[in-house]
Amino acid sequence: MSKTSPKAAAGALKSHWMIYGANGYSAQLAIEKAVAQGQSPILAGRNQAAIEALATQHGLEMRVFDLTDVAQVAAHLADVKLVSNCAGPFSATAEPMMRACIEAGTHYTDITGEISVFDTAQALDAQAKEAGVVLCPGVGFDVIPTDCMAGYLHDAMPDATHLTLAFAGNMSVSPGTAKTSVEALGEGMKIRVGGKMVSVGRGYKMRQIDYGNGPVLSSVIPWGDLSTAYWQTKIPNIRVYTSHSGGRMGVYLFPVVKYLLKLKFLQNFAKKKIEQSVTGPSQAERDSSDTLVWGEVENASGKTLSATLRVPNGYTVTRDGILMTAKYLTGYNGDGGCLTPAQMLGPELAEQLPGAGKITANA
Repeated sequence: MSKTSPKAAAGALKSHWMIYGANGYSAQLAIEKAVAQGQSPILAGRNQAAIEALATQHGLEMRVFDLTDVAQVAAHLADVKLVSNCAGPFSATAEPMMRACIEAGTHYTDITGEISVFDTAQALDAQAKEAGVVLCPGVGFDVIPTDCMAGYLHDAMPDATHLTLAFAGNMSVSPGTAKTSVEALGEGMKIRVGGKMVSVGRGYKMRQIDYGNGPVLSSVIPWGDLSTAYWQTKIPNIRVYTSHSGGRMGVYLFPVVKYLLKLKFLQNFAKKKIEQSVTGPSQAERDSSDTLVWGEVENASGKTLSATLRVPNGYTVTRDGILMTAKYLTGYNGDGGCLTPAQMLGPELAEQLPGAGKITANA
């Protein structure tokens, strides 16, 4: 991506970086490190009291607006080069903000893991290209490490027909992640088969995966790579696993949980409880909980290749992913379009995260 379009050139006149949903858990981690590095992002969101308190604390500019009117949102972005959207659930915030960014000529990132959001960004690819705007959702733990693993393995085996990705790590979650998980559970488990998204049960094709410390029982999840890895690699058959929790009883009960969480009033009730009780991991928890990533490709002749990667815990990855992509896009004046993190900055992006290891092919 090097060619500069007329609209992208106009975007070069913009100078500001905005963090929307600045009062969220991951956003605050990013703000603290950005300020420590001498940066001055504009803090924005819907909650005036929370945004004002943060802006006062850090001595930063603030803007308060909701996302109900795309044209009004675009007006708030007139001088903004990049929006890092940290306001979840992204099923509600991503599309109006992406459309406003396209209208305003402002680059867009977020930290979603929601398949529907990635699909929306991909559907807006042509409009983003026309506007010279980069749309790059998933610049956090969803999905930088796994997206880079997918890119690495596809480069190593361009004729791959099957891709399996997996990760394992133990840590508590933030309120935003917990609320997004409630929505995901209501949608159920998914895999990609022959290029198409397919719904499967909680215990579908459970398997032992060696993330680097011996085999661990793992189960499929509806991870964002089912969209992003397909967009990046065009490999038609994709599964994503994580270390299994909940035991076999969880497998048997999942259809009931899925049905109940499809009911909006129960979903909203669960989200309210999360807001009241979930705070997110402490720094000590983040510092002591790395994440192990594993991936495997297979081609039509049955040849396989697998690799592993160790990265810091998911929230540290998300914080640094926000900052690294912001640094790149605030200085970027090339073509627009929908990109995954690995498409934008290469599969080596995961290795460049502070504290990350190297992607290592297994013998």
